Amino acid sequence: MSADKPVPESPTFPGRSWLLPSALLDSDDDSGNGRPGRPPRRTARDWAVDFTCFLLAVLIGLLGVDTVRNEPDLPQTLAVVDQVLGALACAAVWLRRRRPVGLAVAMVPVCFVSTTAGGAGLVAFFTLTVHRPFRYVAWIGGASLLLTPLFFWLRPDPDISYPWALFAAVLLTAATVGWGMFVRSKRQLMLSFRDRARRAETEAALRAEQAQRLAREAIAREMHDVLAHRLTLLSVHAGALEFRPDAPRAEIVRAAGVIRESAHEALQDLREIIGVLRAGEPEDAGRPQPTLAALDTLVSECREAGMKVVLDQHVTDRAAVPTSVGRTVYRIAQECLTNARKHAPGAEVTVTVTGAPGDGLTVRVRNPAPPGEVPPVPGSGQGLIGLTERATLAGGRLDHGPEEGGGFAVRAWLPWD
Repeated sequence: MSADKPVPESPTFPGRSWLLPSALLDSDDDSGNGRPGRPPRRTARDWAVDFTCFLLAVLIGLLGVDTVRNEPDLPQTLAVVDQVLGALACAAVWLRRRRPVGLAVAMVPVCFVSTTAGGAGLVAFFTLTVHRPFRYVAWIGGASLLLTPLFFWLRPDPDISYPWALFAAVLLTAATVGWGMFVRSKRQLMLSFRDRARRAETEAALRAEQAQRLAREAIAREMHDVLAHRLTLLSVHAGALEFRPDAPRAEIVRAAGVIRESAHEALQDLREIIGVLRAGEPEDAGRPQPTLAALDTLVSECREAGMKVVLDQHVTDRAAVPTSVGRTVYRIAQECLTNARKHAPGAEVTVTVTGAPGDGLTVRVRNPAPPGEVPPVPGSGQGLIGLTERATLAGGRLDHGPEEGGGFAVRAWLPWD
């Protein structure tokens, strides 16, 4: 049922007043579910409603037959024509879904010459009011009302006076329009509720999909930040063993220890991330997440692995740094140290963290050009992208790029209220 599609209205008919059945209130419009160019498919309910409308038109037509028989000075030929037109009008009620406007327009002249067609015209007019905009009702109903006084003047009712007949016709027209507009408004309201429900379901599905996407991105960032650091250590030291098989035993033992420790830590981190995925726990479940205080430990691990790292911190009241901000600083430094280990081995890396409440935290990681040949180390290329997203989500910003002389620098600012 489409409330926007017009529905046939029938002109007012000078027949007797009649109470429309409640089935008409639930009648469907002519927008069936058939294919374009084919008649709409009618359900069992549609057939029941159409049959009820047909019976209503026939019953009102039968009342009109008694009126025709009691009319004085009505030629027999006109009486027969009146009844034939009434029968055809009742049969045409079955077209109300497919041709609502056309049926209503046709009923204006038919009801002007046929009393027995009043029921069919009433059904057509009601259908038009329900399914078509009011302008159709106004034009067709207005034409019918203009013809009503002439109809009763040419064919006066033998039982009712002329003024009362006009009053009854106008009252019946107003009642039909009012009832039809009420049904139309109710249907439009139901359509609005259904549309809102569908829109709410769609928005809920989109929100759920967006939440899942954001969760996947957060998990991907966490896996990259946590595992890339460990696996890079493992890859670098394994590559050193491969390229320097004649290295001193002490260096080989130290590299093997770093590889073992990095693999152990990577496996532990991986187990925790998989546990979070299986249990659906929040991102910060499992081991305590790193904060700004863990930055010293990270630098110590890198130094033990053979890196040259200088840490310079000038932070007012480090204990007051928000946990989320400190974690972001830690992840930025971790990723930058991992990149420096891969792309600038042997170069001294400088990590500078400054800030105060109200001014925000600034972290800067810089490394000069590598002093020697850089062995190929595979990478995903997503590290700096993930850092930029982290900084943006924290309300800050991150810039990175090469420096003069072949070095590379990353600078990030994070808010600290």
